[in-house]
Amino acid sequence: MTRFVRRDRNQTESTLLQKTARFMPSGVRTPSGSDEHEMVVESGHGCWLRDVSGNEYLDYLMGSGPLLLGHAHPAVVEAVTRKITQGSSYLMVNEPAIELAEQIIETVPCAEKVVFNSSGSESTFFALRMARAFTRKQKVLKFEGAYHGMHDYALMSTQWTEGARDSSAPVPNSAGIAHSVEEDVLIAPWNDLETTQQLLEERADEIAAVILEPLQRTLPPVPGFLERIRELTQSLGIVLIFDEVVTGYRLALGGAQEYYGVKPDLATICKGIASGYPISVLCGRSEIMDQADPRRLMSGDHVRLTGTFSGNAISCTAALATLQELRRPDTYETLFQRGRRLMEGLSLAMETAGVPCQVTGEPPAFQPWFSENVIRNFRDMLSADATRNRLFTGLLLEQGILKAHEKFFISTAHGEEEVDQTLETFREVARQIAAAG
Repeated sequence: MTRFVRRDRNQTESTLLQKTARFMPSGVRTPSGSDEHEMVVESGHGCWLRDVSGNEYLDYLMGSGPLLLGHAHPAVVEAVTRKITQGSSYLMVNEPAIELAEQIIETVPCAEKVVFNSSGSESTFFALRMARAFTRKQKVLKFEGAYHGMHDYALMSTQWTEGARDSSAPVPNSAGIAHSVEEDVLIAPWNDLETTQQLLEERADEIAAVILEPLQRTLPPVPGFLERIRELTQSLGIVLIFDEVVTGYRLALGGAQEYYGVKPDLATICKGIASGYPISVLCGRSEIMDQADPRRLMSGDHVRLTGTFSGNAISCTAALATLQELRRPDTYETLFQRGRRLMEGLSLAMETAGVPCQVTGEPPAFQPWFSENVIRNFRDMLSADATRNRLFTGLLLEQGILKAHEKFFISTAHGEEEVDQTLETFREVARQIAAAG
């Protein structure tokens, strides 16, 4: 393996970072949290990302998950290039959107009808609106530590929560959220079936929906958890929403509901479907989805959820090209095989170096937790060493490997050679972490 030597930041990149600080209040995303690792991206190709100073990183950030086929996949680029000469966005329905809706219904178990949006946050927000309209109830239940986007109902007791409470009361994760929203959100502990069941049964006449990530961040459901939640919501008249913004098309062609064998009432899908082009999906049972039918306007039970760019022809074309690639034989087998090698190799590297570490998730999306404890829920996550995780992320960057502050996202572009390189780097970084104490 050729050793990565990081180039110093050049003047062009320095100037661009200065402009970022001046004009963009949200700043630069830096996985390690260190200013020295700030960068401006020039380009991406396959599983590699290049910054303006000429550094090329082996990329496991993958745009935070949407690049399931890698950067600039040739089939997607070709399809989009052909289509873009015919315009980009019409507001009106178009042929690629119709064809994509049909393919989603063919592959996603719960999908009987489909609505397109532009972001995962929109789809989870609209799913909750659908559920409240359908049940005529107001409250929603989510799980502590889960993330469902940037709208007010979602930014409650996420993975960023500090000072978590010991009750079902939510903790807002942003300034500016109306206090009235807190009254309509209940919180349950992930993988705690007894507490969740009690809360659902006691508040069933108020709860419109349960929304969950079937793989919560990178915490898999314990055996029987999803199945029992499905039984309870069905018997209590509560809409079950799977937030598959991350897991849709990543864990299987039918997403987490195929992978875990549990079918919700509604699902939201986003990152795995269109190779980085902005599109998300809200799909589910016809009787719930039909509330979006404008012919219901006069009856007063119509749910509004349109968007100017929703279902635009370019994003739908990118999604169709992506699904065609994902349908190829052995795609998921290979994805899982390489992800599993990385998970096992990371665990072994840390164990050999004497660094306590738990690796959780599924092979296409996983993360390490620097802790001796078994990590099954949000409270367990709090016991992990966040400082050591930042050190791990920074050391990887210094050796040319880019990951998110949490997950590794595996793409079909990551080949055996890149996996071998990553495993060697894991071993070196594990030794450095052990030496750091």
